[in-house]
Amino acid sequence: MNQPERELLTGPGPLLLVPDAVLLPEGPVDGLAVVIDDGRFEAVGPADELERTHPRSRAVRLPGRLLMPGFVDAHHHLTQSFGAALAFGEPSEIFRRVWVPLEGALDEESAYTAAKLAALEALRGGFTTVADAGTRAGVDVDVVASAARDAGIRCVLGLVCNDADGTDGADGANGGDGGATAAGPAVLRNAEKHLARYAGDPLVHASLAISIPEAATERTLRATARLAAESGAVVQIHVNEHLAGVERSLLRHGLRPLEHLHRIGALGPQLLAAHAALLTPHELTLLADTGTAVSYNPVASAWKGNAVAPATAMAERGIRFGLGTDGTRGDGFRLAEAAEFAQRLAYGLSTGDSSCGAGWTWLETATRGGADAVGLGTRTGIIAPGLAADFLLVDIGTPELSLSWDLPWELVRRGNRDQITAVFVAGRLRVWHGRPADWDGAALVRRAAELARATVRKADITRVHRTSTAARALHQSREPARERRAAR
Repeated sequence: MNQPERELLTGPGPLLLVPDAVLLPEGPVDGLAVVIDDGRFEAVGPADELERTHPRSRAVRLPGRLLMPGFVDAHHHLTQSFGAALAFGEPSEIFRRVWVPLEGALDEESAYTAAKLAALEALRGGFTTVADAGTRAGVDVDVVASAARDAGIRCVLGLVCNDADGTDGADGANGGDGGATAAGPAVLRNAEKHLARYAGDPLVHASLAISIPEAATERTLRATARLAAESGAVVQIHVNEHLAGVERSLLRHGLRPLEHLHRIGALGPQLLAAHAALLTPHELTLLADTGTAVSYNPVASAWKGNAVAPATAMAERGIRFGLGTDGTRGDGFRLAEAAEFAQRLAYGLSTGDSSCGAGWTWLETATRGGADAVGLGTRTGIIAPGLAADFLLVDIGTPELSLSWDLPWELVRRGNRDQITAVFVAGRLRVWHGRPADWDGAALVRRAAELARATVRKADITRVHRTSTAARALHQSREPARERRAAR
């Protein structure tokens, strides 16, 4: 696609796009076109018919392109981007040693820059929506909202509502008053203000967040569930992620974290349970019976050494779930591939399951399933009239995708961010060949590098393992001793 075609995509008025194929819920369909107006899909149908019925639309033919829904990242921490590479090879529960001190060292500029950097990485990887699970930075959460808006990504923005001291390394709640700690009624007042603050915002959708069940009182867990349900929002909670957390819950309540949430009435369609990697058959039943949603985060589980969530079992039981990066890497195609691959290694190989959900399962959970899980299922996630025009143009003429026999499988197994030509959010071109369409991404990256170095130096971060370079040097220093022992 050349520069004049890019200009056609960014001009005023209704837009009629005619790609080689459109990815619908039932699969890729040839010969279709879409009409986009006022940030939404106005029509989806046969190309010749739409060209006849929409003569005033600006028609753009897109040979060799697939038009597909944008990916939805169902679990992210936008203000943690400065420390993403600090998590490699570290044992679980790194939030205590890395994320809490890192976010605590952020000021307004560094929090904004970190969030916008994460949003840019997500857009480059084909994500049109991210669910941010709340920041512990001592800034107004609107700083994160502004970063998302300025980057051009749709954001489900969590407000941390912790009110049980000392449980996750960060007491209190991050509110609109600059992150002052709060407890009990003050947390709920902040939550109500947050839910009202973004009503009608075209890109930012309010959400509530609790770090882990033990970080909030039972009263707040119940109240946030009620507030979210009444407002059509979601409550994001890390649930059954780490073995240590499960054991603490058993000692304290005699119940596992998910069982504890069920006992107090906090499960339901308004809850987005992040990770849910350690689930018993009984807990799977609780998820299915209550309509609770899950963010399956396969890359985060692998990087942190956690268990792999039983996602194929969730799909079989009709449990609602999407895919999340947890800030690991922002590539939607690689996330979908990791989701399938983790199921294959953890469950498929031992049972002879050669399908492991098939390609369509992982494309669907990465798009429509994720939109539903984060509370935006009626707004985005599929290509359909009336929904937000959040979509990708993917080059299917590459060596990886041109010889297509089963495009959904090929997108999962062989797709990558390099094949994404354009990313649209709310009908507007946001990224073109990996670069922001209307702002300076290179300048942001340079400033982020400066601020990240200063922030990490200031933060009281504790890592268990050395960097790869330092570890290799130590390994090489030991080789002479091993050689001497071998020569004896």
